[in-house]
Amino acid sequence: MKSDQTIIRKTLMEQFNFVTNLLGIKDKNIIILDVLDAGPHKEIIAKLDYPAPKCPHCQGRMAKYDFQKESKIPYLECAGYKTLIRLKKRRFRCQDCRKMAVAETSLVKKNHQIATIVNQKIAQKLIEKVPMTAIAESLAVSTSTVIRKLKEFKFKTDLNYLPEHMSWDEYSFMKGKMSFIAQDFDSRKIIAILDGRTQVTIRNHFLRYSRQVRNQLKVITIDMFSPYYDIARKLFPSAKIVLDRFHIVQHLSRAMNRLRIQIMNQLDRKSHEYRAIKRYWKLIQQDSRKLSDKRFYRPTFRLHLTNKEILEKLLSYSQELREHYDLYQLLLFHFQEKRADHFFGLIEDTISCVNPIFQTVFKTFMKDKDKIMNALELPYSNAKLEATNNLIKVIKRNAFGFRNFDNFRTRILLALNIKKERTNSVLSRV
Repeated sequence: MKSDQTIIRKTLMEQFNFVTNLLGIKDKNIIILDVLDAGPHKEIIAKLDYPAPKCPHCQGRMAKYDFQKESKIPYLECAGYKTLIRLKKRRFRCQDCRKMAVAETSLVKKNHQIATIVNQKIAQKLIEKVPMTAIAESLAVSTSTVIRKLKEFKFKTDLNYLPEHMSWDEYSFMKGKMSFIAQDFDSRKIIAILDGRTQVTIRNHFLRYSRQVRNQLKVITIDMFSPYYDIARKLFPSAKIVLDRFHIVQHLSRAMNRLRIQIMNQLDRKSHEYRAIKRYWKLIQQDSRKLSDKRFYRPTFRLHLTNKEILEKLLSYSQELREHYDLYQLLLFHFQEKRADHFFGLIEDTISCVNPIFQTVFKTFMKDKDKIMNALELPYSNAKLEATNNLIKVIKRNAFGFRNFDNFRTRILLALNIKKERTNSVLSRV
C-alpha cells in the first residue's frame, strides 16, 4: 500500500515538474500543489517556501511563521488557455526585532501582482502594431497596466547628430489636427515627431540643435506645403530643398482632372459625350505610353474598342480638352525623362494661353523652379516617408485612434525605430 502511494506521489510530482518546465517557472522554491480546470482558464495552485533567511532589518535570526494570503498572478497562455497562478508566499518572523518578511521570487517582483514574464510580453507586443486593449485582453491584465508599461519607454533626442538627407511630411493625429514627422532618408529612422506642423513648433524643435550640427544637413525633401520652405531655409541654410516628385505630378494630374470636369459640365448631362467623358475619366489622367492595346466590348459605345481608340473618341468631343491633354502628356514625358529645360521651357511658352486652371499650377511651378530642378537632378523623394506614414495609419487604425499624443508618439517610435529580431521559420520535412 505504501509503495502504491509513493508511486502515485512520484507520478504527481513528475507531472507538476512538467507543468513547471512548460510554464518556464525557473524558481525551484515554487512548488506546484494542484492544477484546476476553471472552464475558460486554468488555475495553478502553488506555494513559495524556502529556509528562513536573515532579517533584512536587523540581520537577526528569522523563523518560518505562516503563509501569506494567496496572490492571484496572471500568467502566459498555456495550451490555448489563459493561466492564473494562485501563489501562497511563506512569511518569516524575526526572533530579535519581531518584524515580518515575505518570501521573494523571480516569478514576480516584490509588491507586484503581474508576473515578470508577462511584463516582458507586454513590452514585446507594444513593439508590434497591436492595440493596447488587445494586448490587455490576451494577457489577462488591465489596459492601465499596458499604458504604464508604455510610459516606461523613453526616447531621448540626440542633439549632436542630424543625417545628411532628411525627409519632412505630416500625418493626421486626430480629425482636423496634423502632426509633423521628420525621417532619415537613408536609414528610415525617425528623427522627430511633433505635436503640430506650424513654423513655431518646427523651429523650436530644431533650434535645440547647434548651428554646426544643422549645417551637416545637405538635402531636405518635402511636399508642396509652402510653410515648410521658409523655415527649412532659415534652419538649414546649407541644405538643398527638394520637392517630392509625386506631388509635382499630382498637381499636374489634378489640374487635368479639374479641366475635364469643367468641360464635361458644359455638355448636356443626358448626352452621350457627357456620359463617355465621365465614365472613362481615368484614361485621360493616365500616361499615354501605358494605355492597353487589348480590345474589349464597351457598352457606352456598343463597340469593341481599345483604350487608345476610346481616348481618341473622348478627345474628339472638345478641342480644348485635346489641346490640354497633349500639353499634359508632353509635360509628363519631359518630367519623367528629367528634362528640366524642356519642362520649364514648355511652361513658359504656354502659360499665357492655357486655361486658368493650368495657369495657376504653372505659376506655382515657376515660383518653386529651383526646388523642382533639385527634384529632377537629385535621387531623393518622400517615397520612404510616405511608406512610414502608411504604417502610422495602420497603428492608428488598429488602436481606433489615440487621445494622448505622447502615447501615440511612443507607439510609433516603438514600432518603427526599434529593430525587431527576425527568425527563420522551420518547415516540417516529410
